[in-house]
Amino acid sequence: MKVDIGGLVLKNPVMTASGTFGYGEEYSSYVDLARLGAVVVKGLSLKPRRGNPPPRIMETPSGMLNAVGLENVGIHSFIETKLPFLRNYDVAVIVNILGETIGEYAALASIADAAAGIHAIEVNISCPNVAKGGIIFGADPDQVLNVTRAVRKATRLPVIMKLSPNVTDITVIARAAEEGGADAISLINTLRGMSIDIHTRTPHLCTVTGGLSGPAVKPVALRMVWEVVNAVSIPVIGIGGIMEASDALEFLIAGATAVQVGTAHYRNPRAALDVCEGIERYCVKNGIPDIRDLIGTLAAGGACRV
Repeated sequence: MKVDIGGLVLKNPVMTASGTFGYGEEYSSYVDLARLGAVVVKGLSLKPRRGNPPPRIMETPSGMLNAVGLENVGIHSFIETKLPFLRNYDVAVIVNILGETIGEYAALASIADAAAGIHAIEVNISCPNVAKGGIIFGADPDQVLNVTRAVRKATRLPVIMKLSPNVTDITVIARAAEEGGADAISLINTLRGMSIDIHTRTPHLCTVTGGLSGPAVKPVALRMVWEVVNAVSIPVIGIGGIMEASDALEFLIAGATAVQVGTAHYRNPRAALDVCEGIERYCVKNGIPDIRDLIGTLAAGGACRV
């Protein structure tokens, strides 16, 4: 079940998705963290963020909208108060970082690099660049290239660039990340959506729009992962609508080296472990001795019949 993500060897290809698993400790009574491939913690900024006021979560058909607003304790508090708990487990710890300028991203990467017990950095580029008039980092290939280079220069740890699906051509963004020195790519982040209360004629979320996740986004995520796998030479981590092992297997067959389980944790706190065990059973049942023999085995030509 071992996989290699940009030099970081994981015991299995199943990770938690940032923002859905807290800082790890919150779920430790439900799942043995050491049995996971990696724990990706809630996104961290230089200073603590309070996030948005409620309402900021809304269930939708086959998914959910969130406008939490990247609430977090800040990277310094994480290292002092949260990371010591994770050091007790034999599991890779990946910190997700978010900034409003390239300088903030570089500073966050440098701080993470110096902290014992952090094994890789995932970079959330679905954030506005305040120095460039609020343009979203992940929507502009030049910005992606620049922020990736800055993070790569600031750390010796593997760098994973997490891509937004809210772009015209995801492969252009992915190539920019690869050119900037990324060791791996993870995708997708949430799709922008909204929901309206027809009785009050007001938005369900305080911010009007929010990020859509859950089963509803899986076909989009799977398509984008497949496109990126065929556009870059670095590992790709698949995210989006993975609720059970069969979903994760689709991403692996499409070429993802690993997967992240996110929204499923709100329904089933053991979701990531259940997915991992399901992948193992599938490999045993189908005589697959090494998970790498499964990755990228999508048959050419599809299911068409002449």
